[in-house]
Amino acid sequence: MPTPSENTLFGMGNPLLDISAVVDKDFLDKFGLKPNDQILAEDKHKALFTEIVKRKKVEYHAGGSTQNSVKIAQWMIQKPHKVATFFGCIGKDHFGEILKKKAEEAHVDAHYYEQNEEPTGTCAACITGDNRSLVANLAAANCYKKEKHLDLDSNWELVEKAKVYYIAGFFLTVSPESILKVAKHASENNKIFCMNLSAPFISQFFREPLMKVMPYVDILFGNETEAATFAKELGFETDEIAEIANKTQNLPKENTKRQRVVVFTQGKDDTVATVGDKVIMFPVLDIDQNDIVDTNGAGDSFVGGFLSALVQEQALEECIRAGHYAAHVIIRRVGCTFPEKPDFH
Repeated sequence: MPTPSENTLFGMGNPLLDISAVVDKDFLDKFGLKPNDQILAEDKHKALFTEIVKRKKVEYHAGGSTQNSVKIAQWMIQKPHKVATFFGCIGKDHFGEILKKKAEEAHVDAHYYEQNEEPTGTCAACITGDNRSLVANLAAANCYKKEKHLDLDSNWELVEKAKVYYIAGFFLTVSPESILKVAKHASENNKIFCMNLSAPFISQFFREPLMKVMPYVDILFGNETEAATFAKELGFETDEIAEIANKTQNLPKENTKRQRVVVFTQGKDDTVATVGDKVIMFPVLDIDQNDIVDTNGAGDSFVGGFLSALVQEQALEECIRAGHYAAHVIIRRVGCTFPEKPDFH
């Protein structure tokens, strides 16, 4: 299989520092959180960030959905370094320095847009049992500017170098115009553009920008909850996941040289994917419930594993197998972290 060259995989999204801690039901109730959810922080959550850092076992990890995925892809590939490029916005502060250091350690070629109006974004991961409730305070991540960063020649050259693009749906709340520019470039040059439904609130409240990008999406990822919400918002009138995948595949598409692929994960249940005109179920790897440490990052790592095989021009089945392997490793660890080397064959 071909060895990918530097900057083959391009990711753009919200770089966040994850602050994760085990909390109790009272903590969730106090801030009106569901045990398993992803939301954007509102004023009522300000105190949450002050409180979570005082918990007994607090861990800090470089996060943000897209950044996690490209980092996992790079880890799966190992060599050469810097196959993965990442763009996003951070603050000129201590947390920003941590993110830069972590990206470098992961051998990701990160080019951050740095500004000093807003501090580096954070995401509180409130863990109860094997559930995690994520509260993102985008801050600097929300300040990404197309004309100040993506449009610069030196940065756009990195976009042009790539063959596979991945942007999580979360970035639709920040810079839909940046996503469209990249998506159109991929489509016009018959390259592969991948996107993720990311969270129910994206389909609910950012449906318009999501549907503007959809015609350019070659591979769409999501989990069962996001798929159901998406189907409801689009009036698919079915809650059958295979049917949702099929209807999503058949939405209008610009580049007709590539048939859209839809991949929906369902936690411990089979992953659903469109293969040609069929919908096929792919069983995940067995795991003892007691070995699951933290399901935060399972979806991101699945995508990362998938992308690592995709940039090596592997078949869909292999991409899914790589995704399942990566997720299987990540859920046994706290945060989106990984051992030194993968053991994937």
